[in-house]
Amino acid sequence: MRQPNSARTCAVLAGAAVAALVGTGAPANAVTTEFPQVPTLAYGGWCGTSIRTWADVSPAWPGRAILNVRALPVAGIGPGDYPLAPLCEVRTTVAWRNTTTGAVGSYETTVVTGIYGSVQYSEFQDTGPGRIAVTVTTDAASIPAYGSFDVPAPAAPAA
Repeated sequence: MRQPNSARTCAVLAGAAVAALVGTGAPANAVTTEFPQVPTLAYGGWCGTSIRTWADVSPAWPGRAILNVRALPVAGIGPGDYPLAPLCEVRTTVAWRNTTTGAVGSYETTVVTGIYGSVQYSEFQDTGPGRIAVTVTTDAASIPAYGSFDVPAPAAPAA
């Protein structure tokens, strides 16, 4: 007997939902710290957006953090089929400094955004354990953001 299309569709969607719940990626005890947004102009038309940034840390990655960047939907005027919602880009830098050890580094990426925002850009950083101070800037006119987060040290070996 053949199932109707709606029953088959429901079965596929239910299976996908269960798989998504079972396979979610963040390890237990992971901590996410979001920083203030960076309002910025962008290139590719007369447009602007806000850049969201955050850090993910976990005892599973001692001495490391994942820095994440994503742009909100663009607003402005530009060329193309959608003159009030162009596709724009802006170079974004998340500079960090470990205030405990003195280590420094940065994550730089070109964020491309449009009417739906951007994809998420992420990268592991070897910050070392301790307190990490962050400054988020762009290469266009913007208001920088500042934040901080803690990276766990490796667990002590069991005796």
